[in-house]
Amino acid sequence: MADASPTSSGRGGRNLNPFAKREEHSATSILMYKVTTTISWLLFVVSALFYAFHMPKGNHGRFWQHNYSTPFAQSSIFTSLYWIVLLILQLFYAYALYMSDAVYVNSAANIGSHFIANNLLLFGFVHLFVRSHFLVAEFLLVLNFFNLTTAYFRHSTTPRLIHIGTLSGPLAWNFVALYWVGAVAFHSNHLAARIVANVFIWGWLGYGLFFLAAYKDYTMGFALSVLSFSTGVGQFLTKPHLFQLQWIFAFTIGGLLFVLSLAVGMPGLLGRDIFPRGQVVDEERERAPLLADD
Repeated sequence: MADASPTSSGRGGRNLNPFAKREEHSATSILMYKVTTTISWLLFVVSALFYAFHMPKGNHGRFWQHNYSTPFAQSSIFTSLYWIVLLILQLFYAYALYMSDAVYVNSAANIGSHFIANNLLLFGFVHLFVRSHFLVAEFLLVLNFFNLTTAYFRHSTTPRLIHIGTLSGPLAWNFVALYWVGAVAFHSNHLAARIVANVFIWGWLGYGLFFLAAYKDYTMGFALSVLSFSTGVGQFLTKPHLFQLQWIFAFTIGGLLFVLSLAVGMPGLLGRDIFPRGQVVDEERERAPLLADD
């Protein structure tokens, strides 16, 4: 009897945590996710679309007019197309909350709070970015990076179509955007910044390789590949600079990630994947040779 109270209170505390992973969700909580995810998604999408074509009041510009010539300037066309695909996939996530399949509904609900936080943080980011508050916008990206990273590690085996739209796709862009907005915030287009950027961009390859090796997540690899190509195009079109090597590095990283993602993804798509998704090797497979020897 003495242990009953702490256990009960522990469960109660867990139930109050909106980011907790649960085996099942009540009809009321599913309804709440349907409403709040839709509202937060529309807030972000409407504001992003509005500022893509209009500028806020004052001496400011439209969203892509702030894509200044820095070592991490992107192609507005490539990145916009990336986000259009991502937003379409997020509609599938919203639809998953209405499905009869409990696996999809529960998976969508489990990442619901992270998805809502992502939408609200990006909503704030867009408003700050177009008003040239770059440092605060960068801070929101840092917060969202931790939000999405936590969500990814907790829910790495979410069904693929939900996973791309809500986890790997947004996380890949958020990671690249940290470099992009940071370079804008600190006016990093001088010689020293260019040299440092030529080194730091290789962190994108390392980041992608981590997810390919640890989680066999080729969707993250392809997402980073597209964003690397976008950066390569953006760099190729910027004003020439003495150390304008960034576009070469960006295209190289994009090509490597594309090929490696294809190598990791093809066996799974063909039904010949020897390792399960979400981890390098599971415990059962590690014991298999020993069991065979017995």
